[in-house]
Amino acid sequence: MNRRNFIHNTAFTVGALTFAQKNMLSSFFEDPLKITMLTNKLGIFEERGGTIAFLLSKSGMVVVDSQFPDQSKHLIDALKKKSESPFKLLINTHHHGDHSGGNISFKGMVENVVAHENSLTNQMASAKQNKSEDKQLYPDLTYSYMWGRNIDDERIRLHYFGAAHTNGDSFVHFEHANIVHCGDLVFNRRHPFVDRTAGANMKNWMEVLDQGLNQFDSKTKYVFGHAGTGYKVQGNADDIKAFRDYIGNVLKFIEAEIKAGKTKEEVLKATIIPGGEDWKTDGIQRPLGAAWEELSGK
Repeated sequence: MNRRNFIHNTAFTVGALTFAQKNMLSSFFEDPLKITMLTNKLGIFEERGGTIAFLLSKSGMVVVDSQFPDQSKHLIDALKKKSESPFKLLINTHHHGDHSGGNISFKGMVENVVAHENSLTNQMASAKQNKSEDKQLYPDLTYSYMWGRNIDDERIRLHYFGAAHTNGDSFVHFEHANIVHCGDLVFNRRHPFVDRTAGANMKNWMEVLDQGLNQFDSKTKYVFGHAGTGYKVQGNADDIKAFRDYIGNVLKFIEAEIKAGKTKEEVLKATIIPGGEDWKTDGIQRPLGAAWEELSGK
């Protein structure tokens, strides 16, 4: 594959890279459709499940989220072709299987697995319920509010601002690159899964997003856990605000429906959320049902 086709197929537009670096990265990835480099060291991987981010570093590579076992193996194989550095950190933004199911592929090769303390609790409970304890690689490092580590010239910080999508979601900030992996704290124009069994709270979710926007600056770039058809898993603060407002519109709509005496079954028949018309994918029942339960207390 020549350099022009590689750049076209991957939307690889990092202007700061040298010609040599671009050629080097072009020859590295056999299937560039799954890989997008955001800087010369930091990239994202998309295949099946939540978006993975990775940092290439001399002292050790860092991976954020792991999708499922097959997908994580594909990523590991690709990264090993690029670097002889060990895997330093595997970070889980939260416990869901499409973000942590591939952890097991890193067993015996990564130094530490990091997540919020509630994420570990949720992962262990989920594995026990599904009788899949033998297929897990659990976090061995956890935190309550903030965790950080320097990897060469990159500063990595994890932030927890409270219950949202679950009660254990982290923002992962690569401070030098000024890129934040939001995990499932942001679904870009895609109806979200709201895990009430793991402490999700939609009202607080909006506040969590506001705290994230206040923590990071106007130049911060974001990576999202999922995106709707035709939208990217990368974006800016405007996309965060749009998703925050979408959640608010879901709650406003359900609150009005409850006051009108609508049952949950009637509410779930809605096909569009007023003010959230950009969210057109399947799965509208997920946020509608969660909002009805949260607001009705049932």
